[in-house]
Amino acid sequence: MIDIASPLRLRIDSAALVSNWRWLAAQSGQACGAAIKADGYGLGARGVMRHLAAAGCRDFFVATWAEAAALMPLAEGVSLSVLHGVGKSDMIAARTLPARPVLNSLEQVARWREAGEGKPCDVMIDTGMNRLGLRPEEALGGALDGLVIETLLSHLASADEDSPQNASQLAAFRAVREQIPARRYSLANSAGICLGADYGFDLTRPGLALYGGIPREEARGAIRQVAFPEARVLQLREVPAGETVGYGATWTAQRTSRVAVANMGYADGYLRCHAGSGGATWRARDLPLVGRVSMDLVAFDASDADGLGEGDWLALDYDLAQVADRSGLSQYELLTGLGTRYDRYWI
Repeated sequence: MIDIASPLRLRIDSAALVSNWRWLAAQSGQACGAAIKADGYGLGARGVMRHLAAAGCRDFFVATWAEAAALMPLAEGVSLSVLHGVGKSDMIAARTLPARPVLNSLEQVARWREAGEGKPCDVMIDTGMNRLGLRPEEALGGALDGLVIETLLSHLASADEDSPQNASQLAAFRAVREQIPARRYSLANSAGICLGADYGFDLTRPGLALYGGIPREEARGAIRQVAFPEARVLQLREVPAGETVGYGATWTAQRTSRVAVANMGYADGYLRCHAGSGGATWRARDLPLVGRVSMDLVAFDASDADGLGEGDWLALDYDLAQVADRSGLSQYELLTGLGTRYDRYWI
């Protein structure tokens, strides 16, 4: 098979990833796991698991059984949970793979009770998000009797805000904990960890902050950027003063300009909303994005980047919190939208 390099690459800083996990673990005060769903938030779940497991992380969470299967075989001592539970078509995978379902409904509980052969499971309790999970009254009505529950979970809906819902959900989860036996209890995501030790319980489940996202101000300065997307220059061209660049002629050269066209666009998660605020750097020189983003091409003003040539690599401006503020995209979208055309490599 011919090995063809992509004109896009994603540098992934393993030291930053591990540093972020260790900071989150220290804030948790308890065991700290890792959400690696959506292929490790776009970075590559297998690589994320390998580096975090080597650092001491033992509890990992994916969304689906297909994501779980892609991580096999698991390293010794590693625990994997599947957050979306078990549908009818999931039972073969759930019974054969070394992963636990997170049961989310009375139907899933009944399905697991009937076919789970007494294996341990996790259970999600809905304490106010109204997304997945059993309502407290369902859980306390005897539906869980006899199950071997490894981890009882809930999920915070507004932890990234100073919302009264946080305390309400905490109180609801504490009440359920008192009545439902499980080996461990888990409530806090990345933002929940920042709310303080009361939210830690036995196990925390950070996601966004592992990958460089800032869930709350308490994490700013401690969480490091992990993902660094780069694009190769496809062509350099001179644009005379007064001429325009790109679809809709939205950018006009105020002087004779040197424009670098790069292999990247909204097919790679770099969307039209970056127009007017996006940019890149090359050897510490700023290259503003000019014109609209198109499907797989963008243009940058390289007039002041003397020496830049075809085939050189541009580093995108991709600080997650800053770019989210400028673009209107969430930090989650900025990470998980990075497409498959990026060559991912760890540094």
